[in-house]
Amino acid sequence: MDLSPRLRRALNIAAVAHRDQVRKGSGIPYVSHVYAVMFLLSQVTDDEDVLIAGLLHDTLEDVPEKYNAVQMEQDFGVRVRELVEDLTKIEHPSWQVRADAYIEHLEFHASKEAVLISTADKLHNLMSILDDFDEIGEHLWQRFNAGKKQQLWWYTEILRVSTVRLGENQLNKQLGESVEKLKKSA
Repeated sequence: MDLSPRLRRALNIAAVAHRDQVRKGSGIPYVSHVYAVMFLLSQVTDDEDVLIAGLLHDTLEDVPEKYNAVQMEQDFGVRVRELVEDLTKIEHPSWQVRADAYIEHLEFHASKEAVLISTADKLHNLMSILDDFDEIGEHLWQRFNAGKKQQLWWYTEILRVSTVRLGENQLNKQLGESVEKLKKSA
């Protein structure tokens, strides 16, 4: 992978957009997550638009006031904006309603590239959960709107949809291994 000017620009935009955010309960700067998503994606694709969308995947959902869809399209084109929009969850007070809608969208409507980005995103989230579980145990679940049982359902469903849509790949293999670890902790 070449660290092109376009990719460097996306790295900087992601860093600035997420500079005031930290990961739930850890204090780790949030930008570490989007960098990790891009790294995971770089193991399975060299499609620069997919890597950029991986970096920006949470901006429209989490910090649209700092970096919006119009700016994204101007900076990186329609395809990147569409990929990020494909990954943006609906707004609803219920975690389960949001989760169900996201799963249905991934399974039946999202592009394969968006499913790949989602898989990298969820893989890194689950890796972080497992790392934190090793450190603090059951107290971890207090950080989330959904408990351990719902989290297990969520990641199992992401794995199912990703495998159906993309077939076997390195990210699905890692996600499957991480889901198994989560099951053992449950």
